[in-house]
Amino acid sequence: MVLVDTSVWIDYFNGAASRQTNQLDELLQKGPVAIGDLILAEVLQGFRLERDYHRARSLLLDLPFEALGGRDIALKAADNYRTLRRHGVTVRKTIDAIIATACIVKGLTLLHDDRDFDPMERWLGLKVVR
Repeated sequence: MVLVDTSVWIDYFNGAASRQTNQLDELLQKGPVAIGDLILAEVLQGFRLERDYHRARSLLLDLPFEALGGRDIALKAADNYRTLRRHGVTVRKTIDAIIATACIVKGLTLLHDDRDFDPMERWLGLKVVR
């Protein structure tokens, strides 16, 4: 299953054309595409207009749902953060470390447009859509 990161959903809802938004279009037709709790919150909080918010909410709630947090993921994310730091990489956003760790633990592939995930792919084995 593919989990789609906030970085792609924002571009998608803003109508920005990119390799990732084109891939998302294809994935939505084929399925399954999952939404995670943290990603759901990040995406929906950004809508200014009520009608856009409700349209996006309806679409996102129809997707398979993945809980990304919890104690075990938090502990593993902290370990992963420390591993990356030993490799000279500082993760800028804790939420990205949690998302990547949940993907690794749950065997999900991530579709993203955020360079912060690149070292997680290299050093932690995060699977990403190419």
